[in-house]
Amino acid sequence: MTDWTFSGIAIKGSNIWALRDFFGNAYLRPLSNITDLEDENIISPAEFNLEQNYPNPFNNSTVIRYAIPKEGLVTLKIYDIIGEEVATLVNETRQAGNYQVAFNSEDLTSGVYFYRLQAGDFVQTRKMILLK
Repeated sequence: MTDWTFSGIAIKGSNIWALRDFFGNAYLRPLSNITDLEDENIISPAEFNLEQNYPNPFNNSTVIRYAIPKEGLVTLKIYDIIGEEVATLVNETRQAGNYQVAFNSEDLTSGVYFYRLQAGDFVQTRKMILLK
């Protein structure tokens, strides 16, 4: 299976499922068969990416996903509609990779908020809506 391209993988119990193609062909292997990962097999994102939070609109909690292609200082902050910072979710050096952060807004009121990812020279902001 190492020369194939997969569209998705999932781990359930002690098994790993690999989805290979459009027709839904999947392959099941026990996790115990996976013994080693070499550095060249670890997939790093090719570019920076800040995804739309999900769900949006949300009630109390949402998930924000982002990708960084190289190691560096990463900040992910939440701002209210007038630009005041209301939360810092990430403020640390991160390795290249894909990440997700849960945001719990129980102390905030309904309204429009913005989340901003900064990593090196990359800066992107997206809008999210909190409905209570």
